[in-house]
Amino acid sequence: MVAARFPGELRVHTQVSAPTQWDRLLNYGLRYELLMIASLILELRIEAARSLKDKRQVVRSVKDRLRASFNVSVAELDPSNLWNQASIGVVAISHSRDYLEGLMKNVERAATRIANNHGAEITDSFVEFL
Repeated sequence: MVAARFPGELRVHTQVSAPTQWDRLLNYGLRYELLMIASLILELRIEAARSLKDKRQVVRSVKDRLRASFNVSVAELDPSNLWNQASIGVVAISHSRDYLEGLMKNVERAATRIANNHGAEITDSFVEFL
């Protein structure tokens, strides 16, 4: 078993049936790949919303545009009946922590721009690496 280099790292192993060039380099054994998981939680305040329908329209727009622009998974967290508040979660997986840090910064900037265009603002954001 290979020890993790960073706290919260996820190591995945795969068994290769036929020797490949990578197997020759890795001595024909189990191949370990380092996967980092980044999660971003966005707290939105939707002042322009007058009903739950308005809130859902803003949340759906933010979610759809983030999915279309970036290779990330997006979902509404804690769906509540409060028409002026929402939480959105964004998750990405990569081998590079630096790539994930840059991606999450870009996602946060894009989400801020999209939310502002729809009469909402991001009041808080949290990034976590697993």
